[in-house]
Formats: sequence, C-alpha cells, structure tokens
Amino acid sequence: MTQGAPGTPRTQSLSTPKAAGLAGVVFAVLLATAMVLARISLPEGGGGDQVGLAPGRRGELSTAMELVPFAGIAFLWFMGALREHTGDAEDRFIATAFLGSGLVFVACLFGAVAAAGTALDADDPTGFGRHFAYTLLTTYGMRMAAVFVLATSSLGRKLGVLPRPLVVIGTLAGLVLLVVGSSLPWSELVFPAWALLISLHILGAARRTP
Repeated sequence: MTQGAPGTPRTQSLSTPKAAGLAGVVFAVLLATAMVLARISLPEGGGGDQVGLAPGRRGELSTAMELVPFAGIAFLWFMGALREHTGDAEDRFIATAFLGSGLVFVACLFGAVAAAGTALDADDPTGFGRHFAYTLLTTYGMRMAAVFVLATSSLGRKLGVLPRPLVVIGTLAGLVLLVVGSSLPWSELVFPAWALLISLHILGAARRTP
C-alpha cells in the first residue's frame, strides 16, 4: 500500500484533537445555555401542577429550542472527531456503546425539542407535550448521555489519553446522570460541564504537542 506524503499522519493527529476540542466547547456552551433557558421557562419541567410557561418566558424557551439543533450538530462533530482520533486502537465493544449512546442521545435531544414546541402552542392546555419533552430528555436522553460519558472515560483510560482525575470525574458524572439524572433538578447540566472539561483538556494537550 502506498503511503501518503510525509507529514500527513502527523498533521491529521494534531488537527483531529483540535477539532474535537473546539466542537466540544461549542456543544457544551450551546447545550448548557439551552438547558438553563428551558429550566427558567418551564420551572416544573413541563409537568406536575404547573404545566404552562413561566410568565414572560416565551422568548427564553423559543431561544432554547433554536440553540439545540446547533448543539446537536456540534456534538456529532465532537463525537466523530474523538472516534477518528482513537483510530484502529479503539476497543470495539466500548466503541459501539460510545457511538450508539451518542446517536440515541442526539435523537432524544431533537425529539424533546420537537415536543417542547407545544409549550408555545395555546392548543396544548394539558401540558402533555411539555411533560413528554421533559421525560424524553431527562429519563432517556440523560441516561444515554451517561453511557456516552462512561464509554468515553473507559476508552480514555484504555488508550492512556485521559489522565486519571478526568477518568474518575467522568465515571462519577456518568453515574450521577445514570442514577439520579431524572430526579434531581438541574443535574442535566453535569453532561455539558463534563464535555467542556474534556474539550479543554484536549485543546490543552494539542497545544502542548510539539
């Protein structure tokens, strides 16, 4: 097999971590912003006794819904760049969990946003759509996020690309999202916070690479 031009593998090995880091930062900021705006707009999570929007918060929810698609795109880029960086050295079992959980998370995220659109619809007085969106994101989406965090931490440990403190933090974050994600308000912010931490580490490591 003919090898590429000298320097090509090295350039790819440097550019891929930077792409992953930048995409991860964009994803973390956009998703965290959307989650905060959604929480402010629907303080009861779209269910329970208070099914309507908080007074004067229609604009915040609309903005959150517009941010989520871009967050999902950035997450797919982040996930793809990470997977490309691991290359042939990845563990296939863990990589399958990594890829599958990431894709299902994005599907849950987009589905939740579509359902949350009913919060802007006066024809949904029961709040069913809002409650469905909240359940889809916190019960199912966050558990897929937990699997993604745990798989990424495991891959990072096996390949030696993540320091032990980040592996421990990732394991704890994954367990929090998996066990209490649907019952503890604001716990969903653990996921973008972890993504931001990983992304900053990747960018720092890429900068230190000669």
